[in-house]
Amino acid sequence: MTDNVLIKVENLKKHYNGGAVKALDGINCEIKKGEVVVIIGPSGSGKSTLLRSLNLLEIPSSGHIYFEDTDITAKKVNINVHRQKMGMVFQHFNLFANMTVLKNMTIAPVKLLGKSKTEAKNEALELLKRVGLEDRADAYPSQLSGGQKQRVAIVRSLAMNPDVILFDEPTSALDPEMVGEVLDVMKELAADGMTMVVVTHEMGFAREVGNRVLFMDDGKILEEGTPEQIFGNPQNPRLKDFLSKVL
Repeated sequence: MTDNVLIKVENLKKHYNGGAVKALDGINCEIKKGEVVVIIGPSGSGKSTLLRSLNLLEIPSSGHIYFEDTDITAKKVNINVHRQKMGMVFQHFNLFANMTVLKNMTIAPVKLLGKSKTEAKNEALELLKRVGLEDRADAYPSQLSGGQKQRVAIVRSLAMNPDVILFDEPTSALDPEMVGEVLDVMKELAADGMTMVVVTHEMGFAREVGNRVLFMDDGKILEEGTPEQIFGNPQNPRLKDFLSKVL
């Protein structure tokens, strides 16, 4: 693999019902360091399945995923070691309801990275400051708005110093007026050079922040290219049809 390829996917398949449902049907793609790759497509096209396969939250039926030159689909690989380097931000935040924001952010760095509580706390406060939430460190998730919860979820994954962050429709559960505050944080991360793979319905974000856009349908990548190519000069009929409905 070339030096700057972080994730390489080879002929990835995910089948259900004995092969009757092909959620992923032979996916090949690469994610390079520092890239923001945005995956778009209609509901049920396999976008989230692909994203969740990248850290084996979905176990592929066949094919290979290489992360930092290790085949993480190989039998003897300890996926948890690699997951520490892969941040994940979900649609529904997945914060621990019984812990404060600060505790949510420090538990993994202390337990998994072996950081001292003081170091983890200082880093967490710095990250909260970055997203304008330092005053919410002692709040519980139930006391936060959806947009605040998602910003906490993003900085919680940053607290692990990941090499890539996977975003699974991070704004789709939010009220429209809160979407912008989350996208702003993601734009800042992109500007800082964080490698990101983002499944989203936000075409404006895909166009503005993505380095590359993958269009999926029926478990396949039907077209990929720069935002200019995908939005300005789409080739695939399915992509043209999809864009006519969402733009």
